[in-house]
Amino acid sequence: MRIAIVDDCESERNELYERLLKNKFLISYDVEIHLYDSGSDFLNEALQNRFDLVFLDIYMNDENGIETAQKLRAFDRKCLLVFTTTSTDHALDGFSVRALHYLVKPYSNEELEMLLDEISEKMPQKEKYIQLSSHSDNLRIRLCDILYAEHFKHCIHIFCTDNSEKIVRSTFSDFTKLFENNENFFVCSRGILVNLEHIKDINGSEFILDNNTRITISRSLIKSAKNVFGEYLFNRRDSL
Repeated sequence: MRIAIVDDCESERNELYERLLKNKFLISYDVEIHLYDSGSDFLNEALQNRFDLVFLDIYMNDENGIETAQKLRAFDRKCLLVFTTTSTDHALDGFSVRALHYLVKPYSNEELEMLLDEISEKMPQKEKYIQLSSHSDNLRIRLCDILYAEHFKHCIHIFCTDNSEKIVRSTFSDFTKLFENNENFFVCSRGILVNLEHIKDINGSEFILDNNTRITISRSLIKSAKNVFGEYLFNRRDSL
């Protein structure tokens, strides 16, 4: 994820940068943060390499953040836009450039946390990561790279699309907490979590994955599995 902070005040620009670095939000993504002291410098870069998220100050020396946002929207309609400002006087203008939110200075950590949670829900699944501790290292795994995970002998075995197997020591309960509110993952039997993104079919009491691996569904969960998979396919079709 590429993030831009555009603010002509160096101290406020750096403060937001430091607060983002300390936030748990960044753990879930592969993030680059770029800082700019002018809207024109930001736009020159955005024309070459698009950003996923920009924090844009409205009141800058010789520049107006609303005008910068209008120029951005002329070539990028998808970048998430957050205005950082001392006033909401430009709320209607913000609506016209599809601003996601206003952060009114000085904003609290709680306000920033709530905003980042909202942004996380809007980011594509492929951008999201989980971070885990293995025996010798910390692992960061993209959610879309996970086929399924299985709990065995006090460890979680994570099977990935590149045919690798990651092993971390964890209870299944603690591991599945990482996927709370994530509709792409489904616990299909005791100790097995499967990624719906990589299921190509359901056959009786089995999920069939992209690589033809068959994952058994508990008898008590077959009806639920069919409903969840059907809803996932329906929602995916609507998003195309």
